[in-house]
Amino acid sequence: MYMFNRNGVCLFYREWNRPLRTLNPQQDHKLMFGLLFSLKSSPLRWIPPDEGNLGVPQLPGQGCSFHSFCTNTYKFSFMESPSGIKIILITHPMTGDLREALKYIYSLYVEYVAKNPLYAPGTPIRRANLEWQVRTMVIG
Repeated sequence: MYMFNRNGVCLFYREWNRPLRTLNPQQDHKLMFGLLFSLKSSPLRWIPPDEGNLGVPQLPGQGCSFHSFCTNTYKFSFMESPSGIKIILITHPMTGDLREALKYIYSLYVEYVAKNPLYAPGTPIRRANLEWQVRTMVIG
């Protein structure tokens, strides 16, 4: 699981079952954010310039319809909040639709991180309560 802010800073990263480790965490975060940036920007190239509401703030579920893609080895699920928080889950390719789980993870972020007066926005999230809640939701 990856959580990025609008500037590409990895706020939270946690892995539960990753058999192959090829990169150090900083390179992995940059690669993942670069993949997400490329995936999000490519549909904009296909839209004619006179269509769409580019630059207009949109609610979750509006605008780009990209939510996930699947390969032979993993499924990439993604959600972006109106505040620019991006949540990515990399799961087994047979995993179903995770949009509701991603919304729930974002609600945990809002409740335990964003509302916390001791949290400095833009800094990495310590793993205490958020990790336990996410693990319970995603892994069961």
